[in-house]
Amino acid sequence: MLRSIEPGQYTADLFETACKRLAVRQSMGRVGSCFDNAASESFHSTLEFELLRKRRFTTKAQARGEVAGYIDRYNRIRRHSTCQMNSPVDYEAILTATAVQVVSAEQAA
Repeated sequence: MLRSIEPGQYTADLFETACKRLAVRQSMGRVGSCFDNAASESFHSTLEFELLRKRRFTTKAQARGEVAGYIDRYNRIRRHSTCQMNSPVDYEAILTATAVQVVSAEQAA
């Protein structure tokens, strides 16, 4: 999924054609919606603040490796207030276990 910054870029015919050719799904929310892609935008802001502004990379491969490592730590180790102070991976496991318990209880009833 690709989200452009400016709505004009998103709706441009050339941009739309390129996305279709590459099988990329475009994403654009309602104008003025502060909740549209808020989690994604928060992540990118955090990535920029915690990693990209503090580092200079000599190669694209080095940058990719550092960003991949950051994403892994972000998802597996870093605690998030929106996940009740769990990592996203742990929070997803908690939600899955809870859903399984609810379904099992409903099936038993």
